Amino acid sequence: MNRREFLKRSSQVVGSLGLANLAGIPLLAASKEPLFRISLAEWSLNGALFSGELDHLDFARTSIKDYGINAVEYVNQFFFDKAKDQAYLREMKKRAEGEGVRSLLIMCDGEGQLGDPDEKKRTQTVENHYKWVEAAKFFGCHSIRVNAASEGSYDEQMKLAADGLRRLVEFGDQHDINVIVENHGGLSSNGQWLVGVMKLVDHPRCGTLPDFGNFRITEDEEYDRYKGVKELMPYAKAVSAKSNEFDKDGNETSTDYLRMMRIVLDAGYRGYVGIENEGQILSAPEGIRATKKLLERVRKQLTAEY
Repeated sequence: MNRREFLKRSSQVVGSLGLANLAGIPLLAASKEPLFRISLAEWSLNGALFSGELDHLDFARTSIKDYGINAVEYVNQFFFDKAKDQAYLREMKKRAEGEGVRSLLIMCDGEGQLGDPDEKKRTQTVENHYKWVEAAKFFGCHSIRVNAASEGSYDEQMKLAADGLRRLVEFGDQHDINVIVENHGGLSSNGQWLVGVMKLVDHPRCGTLPDFGNFRITEDEEYDRYKGVKELMPYAKAVSAKSNEFDKDGNETSTDYLRMMRIVLDAGYRGYVGIENEGQILSAPEGIRATKKLLERVRKQLTAEY
């Protein structure tokens, strides 16, 4: 076979393969995007972090090396006084990127009530969060997670929380950072109330972070978790897979993960689902691994449906 004939036949083969591929016949095993990806919330290791057993700067490395998870959600409590420490933030970023770990968001606590009835305190709380927006931008995160705490009647708290959130969201928008609210106790654990807040804020940068387990409004009142997640999912920019204890089959005993993930996927969500383990029976590492295994099993089961 001469060179011209070889090239002619080669082009015919390549062409036929291309047609086969267009017809839906894969040339190789196609790399299909997973239904959702799994991330690790830093709070899952809060015991080791508070005790000093684990250094916050080593969290990203721990996530990928110990659990095979390459995306993380920071908690500001573990570097609370470092938000404006550029050298420290650079080191955080360097270590995460060096391990190939993606920084997704910063969970912010301890900065006041965004819905504080006192106008000056509410303004101060909004401004207290600015540094976390800037840090999130530096890390390449998509969001900061905040709390929509307030005081007063149902409607008053909704208006006050929306006011504080709207002001913070407008600052976040200047930095391409979302401001998302978790159901995190009080009225924020009432799905209808938090949806009302979202509607009042009415900004594309404002959203929710539905947590599978944080639906206790008061000591005596708990909101239905499945109803709550379903209500919050249309606004979700992140999802928190809260886990506590597991049965002998590896299922979480408080939440039907298969049912919950159907709710998440039915809303069209295909982003990261963050592991947040708070169990007392398994150690933190065991709880993280059990949650990851359960999410992977559920993902595999649901892939055929979606």
